[in-house]
Amino acid sequence: MRVAVAGSSGLIGSALITSLESAGHSVRRLVRREASEPGEFSWDPETFGVPDEALDGVDAVVSLGGVGVGNGRWSGRFKQELRDSRIPPTEVIAEAVRRTGVPTLVSASATGYYGDTGAQTATEDDGPGSGFLAELTVDWEGAATANSGDGTRVVLLRTAPVLAPRGGLLAKLRPLFKLGLGGTIGDGKQYFSWISLIDEIRAIEFVLNSSISGAVNLCAPGAVPFATFVDAFGQSVHRPTLMGVPAFVARTVGGEMIEEMVLYSQRVAPGVLTDHDFVFTHPTIGAGLKYANGR
Repeated sequence: MRVAVAGSSGLIGSALITSLESAGHSVRRLVRREASEPGEFSWDPETFGVPDEALDGVDAVVSLGGVGVGNGRWSGRFKQELRDSRIPPTEVIAEAVRRTGVPTLVSASATGYYGDTGAQTATEDDGPGSGFLAELTVDWEGAATANSGDGTRVVLLRTAPVLAPRGGLLAKLRPLFKLGLGGTIGDGKQYFSWISLIDEIRAIEFVLNSSISGAVNLCAPGAVPFATFVDAFGQSVHRPTLMGVPAFVARTVGGEMIEEMVLYSQRVAPGVLTDHDFVFTHPTIGAGLKYANGR
């Protein structure tokens, strides 16, 4: 298979390329700088877009990337940066896919699409929730589907927080937990959905090699209350988790970002993957954290 990957330097993109190449696939990296290595092609969503030669003969394009939603407080300026790093680039890639006749576009999205699900389990059949992240992901997905053409198989990767040995969510939490400063935020009853990096990559490869189209929830089947995640993480790094933070304090410190990323309940199930008999390497939070902490 010949696959072009945008967002190739990120946590997911770099791991995906390594896995694809190890399996014998041909990978082209779409880079937003001058191409300097074999297999790299420069592109720029603001000027010349994606050159046709970058996608010539390609079987699928995987569009990842976007500024991390947890990289800053959600000021008006930062929210616009989050939109600008996702929607216009996705439009440009989707248009290039249509123009060059690439049969498959796999485009990043997020479980933030569902908003606050409470105790209800959300699957791909459910509509969007409310809040900034839900609005962002709706527009992000629309950029892929509206611009890629009717003949393109489009897969929307609604990814949960990724647990990895390096980078991702745990890179920010691990130092605090190792100091014994980890703890529940809010009442801890809000659900936390997640996926290990290994299963994230395996799931992307799974959909690439299938006929699946539309939204796919990339999350483990074992969503857990946030307090359970915190306790399991503390146990995995052998530290107590006694430093609970009341919801009002978290909102005061982190504002809308903490509200939607931590206090919102995200109970999401991988309905499409389960229906297609995908087998998770790390189906439980204990297994996911054991992998992420190298144990």
